[in-house]
Amino acid sequence: MATNTPVRYQERIRMSKNDNVVWQLGTVSPVERHRNLNQAPMTLWFTGLSGSGKSTLAFNLERLLMRRGIFCAVLDGDNIRHGLCKDLGFDAESRAENIRRVSEVARLMNDAGLTVLAAFISPHSSDRALAKEIIGDDRFSEVYVSSPLHICESRDPKGLYKKARQGELANFTGIDAPYEPPPYPSVCLDTSSLSIEACLEILLSEVERNRGSSK
Repeated sequence: MATNTPVRYQERIRMSKNDNVVWQLGTVSPVERHRNLNQAPMTLWFTGLSGSGKSTLAFNLERLLMRRGIFCAVLDGDNIRHGLCKDLGFDAESRAENIRRVSEVARLMNDAGLTVLAAFISPHSSDRALAKEIIGDDRFSEVYVSSPLHICESRDPKGLYKKARQGELANFTGIDAPYEPPPYPSVCLDTSSLSIEACLEILLSEVERNRGSSK
């Protein structure tokens, strides 16, 4: 019977400091759930500067996938901080914990049969690597939403760049905190030159590629 958690993740569990916490195996495996629902769940991890278009693409893609019978949900960076991660700040340690928590949720949602669209700045390559490890290589697709800083700043839909420039926001990615672009993303979308429609077509192709490789 297939196990309910990836091999590398099981290894991390075995390395847990708490010997009294034991992973409980259920009688229904993720593979059985996926077959029953006729789904090939994955996580598309949207990373990029604030204002690059991550959430816009994720929510538009969610609508398209639902129309195609693909069960999915968006995990949005702002929305998550209203609940699951409302206790976290924006220093490096808090950002890492934010991504870890979200990755754990994405893995559980994938196990249940949902495709996850995770839209997070996730500026540090080490945090994205951890997300990939938790979720699993075969389910993780990194989407780099690339747009030059000056374009993102000119959009500034939330007024955050202005606040950061005025010193009202500390540790703001792109201004006084670094962003580490992924060197080899699964998908790279330059939203300064590509339309939303063109980006969505590329993303749909990535989802279909995953569904094909899962058969």
